[in-house]
Amino acid sequence: MIRFSILVSLITLLGCGKQENKPKDNTAETVSEKQLTDEQLLDVVQKQTFAYFWDYAEPNSGLARERFHPDGNYPDNDAHIITTGGSGFGLMAIVSGMSRGYVTKEKGVERLNKIADFLAKADRFHGAWPHWIDGNTGKVKPFGIKDNGGDLVETSFLVAGMITVREYLKEGSEKEKAVAQKYDALWKGVDWKWFTNNKNVLYWHWSPSYDWQMNFPLEGYNECLITYVMAASSPTYTIDAKVYHEGWARNGGIVSSKTKFNLPLILKHNAAEEFGGPLFWAHYSYLGLDPNQLSDKYANYWDLNSNQVKIDYQYCIENPKKFEGYGADYWGLTASYSRNADGSVGYDAHMPSNDKGVISPTAAISSIVYTPKESMAVIRNLYKNHKKETWGKAGFYDAVSLQNKWTAKRYLAIDQGPEVVMIENYRSGLLWKLFMNAPEVKQGLVKLGFKSEKYKF
Repeated sequence: MIRFSILVSLITLLGCGKQENKPKDNTAETVSEKQLTDEQLLDVVQKQTFAYFWDYAEPNSGLARERFHPDGNYPDNDAHIITTGGSGFGLMAIVSGMSRGYVTKEKGVERLNKIADFLAKADRFHGAWPHWIDGNTGKVKPFGIKDNGGDLVETSFLVAGMITVREYLKEGSEKEKAVAQKYDALWKGVDWKWFTNNKNVLYWHWSPSYDWQMNFPLEGYNECLITYVMAASSPTYTIDAKVYHEGWARNGGIVSSKTKFNLPLILKHNAAEEFGGPLFWAHYSYLGLDPNQLSDKYANYWDLNSNQVKIDYQYCIENPKKFEGYGADYWGLTASYSRNADGSVGYDAHMPSNDKGVISPTAAISSIVYTPKESMAVIRNLYKNHKKETWGKAGFYDAVSLQNKWTAKRYLAIDQGPEVVMIENYRSGLLWKLFMNAPEVKQGLVKLGFKSEKYKF
């Protein structure tokens, strides 16, 4: 529910505008139409999607642009708007790219150092970064009228990436260790306790101009679990466990007894209790946080996420609105660019209870850890049968509707990032291993009452 109210404000911001300079086309090569193995196809998709965070990053900062329009048409100066949360996903993507050899470790460390130096000088609010940052100046770019200060949720996505980078580099060369130390200092500067506003709940926003007027307490369930995990893990400004249990879990009110397609929902999805929310809820918090064998007194998180994805899949199989193409190799509803009723490009939080006939490739691709066979079917279908209309410089475009013969030939960092990261986690588990083995993360999870058979706590 929280996210939906914020997403509405994006609809008017994502249209086309004046011409900007086009970045050079430096992406991974297009692979021929020969039959690829699943592993080969995954590598093609991962490498091409990685280009979003490497070739098409915001040039001054090295961070992830909010969006990339290959045609160069952006509203105002949007080509230089950095997304904080998407940049956190991008940090993990860069680690993945280095490990895969998509870029050399030397070049990767150089980029990561540049990013750390930029973030150290960028606007912060009690340690938290804003939702959007001007890549030219490091100053806050208001996400909305009152949203011109710290954004704790976006900051938590960024911090999860920082910890992953630190863990990847901390035992390397002297230069690598120095970069790791920069990220360590950055994440430890976030004052999570401030964002409780002296209550037993975390708040999404604080502004020096509008104080707490945005008034979005983070109550589950949605994409914000990682925010509480990071807040509990902080060695400098930690929160008490009761902030999690009373705030996020609403004193146990977060638990759901509902089922759909004979699959338990397990937790109450805010404003989406029948089918569950958009699929990014099963992705954003779990890019570093490994749901395998992870549980607390409210949920088994593997069951929670895999059930949500399977419900979305089953809904698309049944296809009650009879949209063209929906089926076992064409499914996946999440927040993305969307097609407005008049045919223009907008933005919407697609899910079974808000189905507009728009499939978002990131929904199925980023779910590959939960539904490998079903996700591969979508990847292969799009790449083999719909490549001309869905495949571009930075992987699959953000949204497609076979029903309307329409594709949003644009990209968003928050959609491309989870694709790279979850493909890597499916192939090697690398980002999960790095994040989950960080000592502060383990301590924070234990503090909140989490247990993991996989990581022995």
